Amino acid sequence: MERLQKVIAQSGFSSRRKAEEYIKQGKVKVNGKIVTELGTKVNSSDEIEIDNKILEKEAKEYYLLNKPRGVITSTNDEKGRKTVLDYINTNARIYPVGRLDYDTTGALLLTNDGEFANIIMHPKNNIDKLYLAKLEGIITGEAIHKLEKGIEVDNEVFHTSRVKAKKINKENNTSLVEITIHEGHNHQVKKMFEAVGFPVEKLTRKRIGIFTIDNLKSGEYRKLTPKEVQIVYSLKEKQKKN
Repeated sequence: MERLQKVIAQSGFSSRRKAEEYIKQGKVKVNGKIVTELGTKVNSSDEIEIDNKILEKEAKEYYLLNKPRGVITSTNDEKGRKTVLDYINTNARIYPVGRLDYDTTGALLLTNDGEFANIIMHPKNNIDKLYLAKLEGIITGEAIHKLEKGIEVDNEVFHTSRVKAKKINKENNTSLVEITIHEGHNHQVKKMFEAVGFPVEKLTRKRIGIFTIDNLKSGEYRKLTPKEVQIVYSLKEKQKKN
């Protein structure tokens, strides 16, 4: 279920603010009934009319992008910088699922399917996000242990499911470390490593759940297969049973 004004905006009919005006003015019908309450939720099978025009439903599209460094994870940028949408060849109104920092690279999902996006981002689904971090300094066993136990940053406790040192470079005084998290707080991985004394020099997200960037070069993308989409939706069914 999605908020009505969000569905209208995602269809490309109008901005979300304009959609809210239509709703308040009584110009929107859902399944033939006028709706004036903001926040009313609809699903994909509901018929929506605006000013007696039926809202056309956009075909669902799903992409996996290997996001390059120096690209904004947004649908637009007021400063005119390149966004992740500049890499996807589509006319659909897709948007990124979650975000990656400007200087962080790697796996990013994009879609126009709000339900799919919610499944990916919902913490209850425990979807792994695997990162490879290049750190300043030689990581210690004590630091890894602290990270695995969970660490408090800005009055929040951040958790990991796995931390593994992949490569130590004593000559350059750097470490390559894999870290797997389920949460998606702002700058979480960077904050966690900084909290144990190892600032991040470079960060790449290698995997989101079943989606890896192993066969994608920086800036390349691919469409998800129907089977992959189905696997994600199966997580929602598991959540219902639990």
